[in-house]
Amino acid sequence: MIKVVLLDDEELVRNGIRLILQAGGGAEVVAEDTNGANVVELVTKYEPDLVLTDIQMPQVNGIEVTRLVTALPDPPPVVVLTTFDLDEYVYEALQAGASGFLLKDIAPRALVEAVQTVVAGEAMLSPRITRRLISAYTARPAPGSAPVGEAAEALKALTPREREVAITVAEGLSNAEIAERLSVSESTVKVHLGHVMAKLALPNRTKLALLIHDAGLI
Repeated sequence: MIKVVLLDDEELVRNGIRLILQAGGGAEVVAEDTNGANVVELVTKYEPDLVLTDIQMPQVNGIEVTRLVTALPDPPPVVVLTTFDLDEYVYEALQAGASGFLLKDIAPRALVEAVQTVVAGEAMLSPRITRRLISAYTARPAPGSAPVGEAAEALKALTPREREVAITVAEGLSNAEIAERLSVSESTVKVHLGHVMAKLALPNRTKLALLIHDAGLI
């Protein structure tokens, strides 16, 4: 069972998230608070597998929560879940060490999937955020980005179906959306994605999306 510490100043939101995680199976909220003032104590006491935090909260906000948690020895991953779709929040959260940045309009099944993905060691961004990061990257490529030929060469290790899955990830689709587009099950998508990540030695979906862009496929 995945143990989650939940931080959000709105009781209705906390109740909804708690019910979604419980209904999805495999995750439960073991502690919650209205802000991040006590996050270090909560993490120390409950030893959660993940901290799920809002951005704007009284006293201690989600960015500071991320800094506090990631500074701990052997910290759990932090996922920011917010209604505020602002680039500065995304960059600040990622720079602070967040493993995920999700928007509160996320579908319940996608939220459960995101929690499982992050606990498994991957980063997880809202599809809309992923698309924006790729657009920014396209406008001003990062120093040392892979040449088109090099990226395309790396992708030759993939099967045609794995390449399809990789491209849909780069388009910002969730596993459920990929499954619907390709007319396969979500479990099949996860298997293909696991093979893609292993073959390309990539740590997360964002890195995969950037590689697909470098190869000129989107």
